[in-house]
Amino acid sequence: MSVRRANAQWYGTLKNGNGTMNFSNYNGPFTFASRFEEGDGTNPEELVGAAIAGCFSMFLSALISNSKLTPESIHTTATVHLEKDDIGPKITTIELNTEVKCDGLSTENFNELTAEAKRKCPISRLYGGTEIKLKAQLLPSL
Repeated sequence: MSVRRANAQWYGTLKNGNGTMNFSNYNGPFTFASRFEEGDGTNPEELVGAAIAGCFSMFLSALISNSKLTPESIHTTATVHLEKDDIGPKITTIELNTEVKCDGLSTENFNELTAEAKRKCPISRLYGGTEIKLKAQLLPSL
């Protein structure tokens, strides 16, 4: 299939340092504040959220297309919860909220396909030990 590459560079201490993350056409800063507080830049958890939201949406699109339907739109938001356990910081929960517009898609089929996409998308499978909650809404098409 494919192999992708991303990299990160960090300078200095955890609290006072800074870094950059690079992949494809993205180059952005990250700091202690952008990860654990409120600060400019991104953080690994946002990138995890973007990855799973994108993966889930594409996988769901493939499943709907395999049902001989064409989705008009799939919008997915991922909320990533970074908590602390006895070892240290840990992603404990990812909440996926998706809204889909697709003529001809029944509620029953929609529920089956969203559950399958949540279970089978490669990024969901990567985070097998993390609770992934799904809220899915089938919207009327225009």
